[in-house]
Amino acid sequence: MAVTKEQILEAYQFRHACKAFDPAKKISDEDFNFLLETGRLSPSSFGFEPWKFVVVQNMELRERLKPVSWGAQGQLPTASHFVIVLARTKGDLLPDSAFIQHMMREVHQMPEEVVGRFQEIYRNFQDNEFKLNEHDRLFFEWACRQAYIAIGNMMTAAALIGIDSCPVEGFDRAAVEEILTDAGVLKGNLSIACMVAFGYRAEDPGRPKSRQAMEDVVEWVR
Repeated sequence: MAVTKEQILEAYQFRHACKAFDPAKKISDEDFNFLLETGRLSPSSFGFEPWKFVVVQNMELRERLKPVSWGAQGQLPTASHFVIVLARTKGDLLPDSAFIQHMMREVHQMPEEVVGRFQEIYRNFQDNEFKLNEHDRLFFEWACRQAYIAIGNMMTAAALIGIDSCPVEGFDRAAVEEILTDAGVLKGNLSIACMVAFGYRAEDPGRPKSRQAMEDVVEWVR
């Protein structure tokens, strides 16, 4: 059955940045796997999927993260599921890297002659069009932009089935990454893009959604 436009807009009205969840209500495995699948199936530049989703259900680890995650004080203790979204850094994103070669050959199963042409197009994109090579950090920021597409899709999918969410950028990245590295969670060419909490709201937000008027955010060029 097709979802109607009205149902989609209702989900967008329903979704809000939930600050605290009902800890007694847990998302079913079936529903959360569905949300992860919407993230996995999300589009990315060149189809390279430069993300990883770490689902932190260990409450001791959540407690360790809380002092250095000021934006997740209500979410870390109460969320049914807490996801740390990682984005790949330069070492995994260069045309000759093992990760990019894996994506082209094993994941997308490109013929060898296509791999060569695609690799040169990708190299030109990095060097000349988006100039990512001007600073190592630009590779990570580019990967983060891809990760945010997946995050948005997961939160919209959650709202469509009545699950609340909250994206979180309020954290000390270096401190969180130190904790995750110590816990054996963070390894390789990855860094934190964002955190996202999922669950069921403890209470209604109390006020309607506020957004700029359509004419303030849309310009038509006819």
